[in-house]
Amino acid sequence: MEKLMLLGDEALAQGALDAGISGFYAYPGTPSTEIVEYVQHSKQAEAGGVHRQWSSNEKTAMESAIGMSYSGKRTMACMKHVGLNVAADPFMNSAFTGANGGLIITVADDPSMHSSQNEQDSRYYGKFAMIPVLEPSNQQECYDMAFHGFELSERFHIPVMIRLTTRLSHSRSGVMRREPLRQNPLKKPDDLFQFMLLPAIARRKYKHLIELQNSFVHASLESPFNSFHLEAPDLTIGIIATGLAYNYLREVFQDREIPYPVLKICQYPLPMKAIHALYDLCDSILVLEEGMPIVEESIKGASFNGTKPIKGRLDGTLSRDGELNPNKVAVALGLPDTFGSIIPAVICPRPPALCVGCPHCDSYIALNEAVAEYGRGHVFSDIGCYTLGFLPPYNAINSCVDMGASITMAKGASDAGLFPAVAVIGDSTFAHSGMTGLMDCIYENSNVVVVILDNATTGMTGGQDYTAVGRLEDICAGIGVSRDHIRVFVPFKKNYEDMVRIYKEEIAYNGVSVIIPRRECVQTLKKKNKLETPA
Repeated sequence: MEKLMLLGDEALAQGALDAGISGFYAYPGTPSTEIVEYVQHSKQAEAGGVHRQWSSNEKTAMESAIGMSYSGKRTMACMKHVGLNVAADPFMNSAFTGANGGLIITVADDPSMHSSQNEQDSRYYGKFAMIPVLEPSNQQECYDMAFHGFELSERFHIPVMIRLTTRLSHSRSGVMRREPLRQNPLKKPDDLFQFMLLPAIARRKYKHLIELQNSFVHASLESPFNSFHLEAPDLTIGIIATGLAYNYLREVFQDREIPYPVLKICQYPLPMKAIHALYDLCDSILVLEEGMPIVEESIKGASFNGTKPIKGRLDGTLSRDGELNPNKVAVALGLPDTFGSIIPAVICPRPPALCVGCPHCDSYIALNEAVAEYGRGHVFSDIGCYTLGFLPPYNAINSCVDMGASITMAKGASDAGLFPAVAVIGDSTFAHSGMTGLMDCIYENSNVVVVILDNATTGMTGGQDYTAVGRLEDICAGIGVSRDHIRVFVPFKKNYEDMVRIYKEEIAYNGVSVIIPRRECVQTLKKKNKLETPA
């Protein structure tokens, strides 16, 4: 079969295509974005009519994927770790409805917060929902786990989570393809009440979910992705390595055999029978896992007698936070620290910044002047490129909590008496989670100014389309904002005086105002111009 050089995200996408998927649903978020972007450029997906458009947010993506599974088709919802917080309601309930066609939820975690506002481990969500979780250790397993995930989902009629992390999502390796499978035919569930969660039915389904747990554990013990190598010369340490951490362990011993017994765990629930065997065999246990200490905590809470040390992130053998790497693993094993040379002082750090020519720059400079007379602390922001307005020279915003929180935080501050209360949100983020917050403002006629920075794209993740493009004024008016207080300007320096005047006029208005500075993202404009340049 054909061998491809793929990112982890791409390998998973190609695996799902070859495994007969009919639809991907997602909202862009680093490091998961490349999954759907790969499919959007796939001729195979186009020929197969595979759904691959962006959703408004992770919750709508998750719900649409559940709907496609209801129809008997194989489907996947993709998101980054904080996106799963947005999708948590349908995600948790999907464990009760179960799946008809194979249903995979792919979540890409971001340890060390390379491009995220927090560090969290989605395996906790998988355990919380009591569903099987797959965690690939390399790109080939990303590909193969798409097949395995759909088979597992359809065998137990249950959604399955695949958990990736940044380093795996964004690194390349050779991937061997399998013979592609056909898509499932349209087929409604045999039980038409399967997706009906009325309390009487939900209680029955919860008992069924509990009954399935032993089967899930048995599946983990037999999983082709879990391996147990207990024969080793040195029994002082038994190593449990999960997902990508196993790859780091292999890198430490790349030129020789690992001298310790090793359990490689890439499918959950934990295969406790194998873990007990390792514990009985060795003098101590070292747990290597990317993210939070979920395995280490589970083992310490299990029925061990507590006489042997269990090491990992909880006892400080490994750092409690941040990404793992081969050097950290080597140090945890008592091997030399090969971190490398200290970075010379002559090398200047490069903090993130708004692009040169970004339309948000002019918008922020004008906003700063408009609110200057009130002092600092009046502008609430959101997640996206415009968050960079926090940094010098703009210093224009005072908060960044989660998608959509700018508008609702401004409302809460206004309710408390803060004046002016200004929210700054991007156009794609407004479509994601801003509209409902604006409805709260309209319902109570809050005294807020909502600035929707419209650059016609989802800029932070690379320039994806979004569902409200070109319709922001109509949406705001439809929700209830007065047309007289929906103001639009083009954020150029030549319009500076008008921009400041419009900001001040709407701050002075006692009610809900929406201001839309509109100019295309310089990066998407650059790509268009490049495409239009004759060869």
